[in-house]
Amino acid sequence: MDSIKLLVGLGNPGDKYAATRHNAGFWWVDQLAASSNSKLALESKFFGIVGKLNTVKLNLTMDTWLIKPTTFMNGSGKAVASIANYYKISPAQILVIHDELDLPPETVKLKKGGGHGGHNGLKDITAALGTADFWRLRLGIGHPGDRNEVVNFVLKAPTKDEQTAIYQCIDKSIEIVPQLLSGDFENAMLKLHTKA
Repeated sequence: MDSIKLLVGLGNPGDKYAATRHNAGFWWVDQLAASSNSKLALESKFFGIVGKLNTVKLNLTMDTWLIKPTTFMNGSGKAVASIANYYKISPAQILVIHDELDLPPETVKLKKGGGHGGHNGLKDITAALGTADFWRLRLGIGHPGDRNEVVNFVLKAPTKDEQTAIYQCIDKSIEIVPQLLSGDFENAMLKLHTKA
């Protein structure tokens, strides 16, 4: 039974991008690291900021890694492939957390496989792994309504209300990490997708 061994938060490195919608995946990893007392540090051989998830609080004993690629969004696959190859983690054991234009800010969805929907981070990871068969946690950021405005939109900070909604989704989805690490995807989805 596959379980998640690598949690990848997508975003762009640097202060310039820290508060932008495209960095929702980074926010997720930072939040999980903070709530689990996991240490993150720059690891040049993996092209990212990496840490081992402290699973003590979750009452689990397993090696699970966290990474925030520092390659910029379009090069995310390089970081993911390097750490996955090093620790012999299969695509089915990888969860990529990313911003999702097709969902409103108060929505978060878990799914396995599928297309990249124009998301350059997902596109690059799919190319680097040679498969799209990895898990995705899609954090809704909403859509500007015009395709030509997308780049501008994802590289801007969300409104205060959107930010609050995104962080509520981050907190809600962090609650299913124990299920993800034990391979109980059915219950993870049920818990995540059921409105409280």
